[in-house]
Amino acid sequence: MRILVAALSGGLFGLGLLVSGMTDTARVQGFLDLFGHWDPTLAFVLGGAIAPMLFAWRLTRRHPRAVLGGQIPAMPEQVIDARLLTGSALFGLGWALAGFCPGPAIAALTFSGIGGGAFVAAMIAGMGLFAIYERLRQRAAVTA
Repeated sequence: MRILVAALSGGLFGLGLLVSGMTDTARVQGFLDLFGHWDPTLAFVLGGAIAPMLFAWRLTRRHPRAVLGGQIPAMPEQVIDARLLTGSALFGLGWALAGFCPGPAIAALTFSGIGGGAFVAAMIAGMGLFAIYERLRQRAAVTA
């Protein structure tokens, strides 16, 4: 049941990205072009995503378990440090250059051609490299 709900949720998310135009790299890059032909669509999509998430976080404070069972993950730490700023800058640069972030890139795989496939492959490779880096960093911290 959990896999079915996850698949339906992912499909709904992908459909939302498609309907809102967030799989169109020109639209995303238009949002980031503050001094050119600025496109505010992404601001509305982000605002529309924040409202239900605020409601969801408030709801989880009263309910310790998810509807389908299992623990609800803790709210992320709200610490602004060098790692967060560096990661945010790298994410933003990649997003501005390619016009894709992970969700829309995967949603666009069916129609984005070789460029979209190359982006997803590079994204997966980057995630793998980061996982290796984290393991090495944790191992070094334990031995120090």
